[in-house]
Amino acid sequence: MTIVDVRTPEEFMGGNVVGSINIPIAEIENRINEIETFKQPLYLCCASGGRSGIATEFLMSKGIDCKNVGSWMQANALTKKEIE
Repeated sequence: MTIVDVRTPEEFMGGNVVGSINIPIAEIENRINEIETFKQPLYLCCASGGRSGIATEFLMSKGIDCKNVGSWMQANALTKKEIE
């Protein structure tokens, strides 16, 4: 599983999912080749789910299988379930 947090670096530093990758939404388009190499499943998050929803739609339109999991706190809960 890979979690991509699309918030700004400043927001990311204020709290994030351990092991998540910070790729601000403004950089998503330019980093598609990198994103394609990430371990599946691929989950996107942000502060509330809005930006990660936009990023998810964009990546899916490029053929990348991913899911918007909402806020980074929701993504954090998801990782805890995966580990249990």
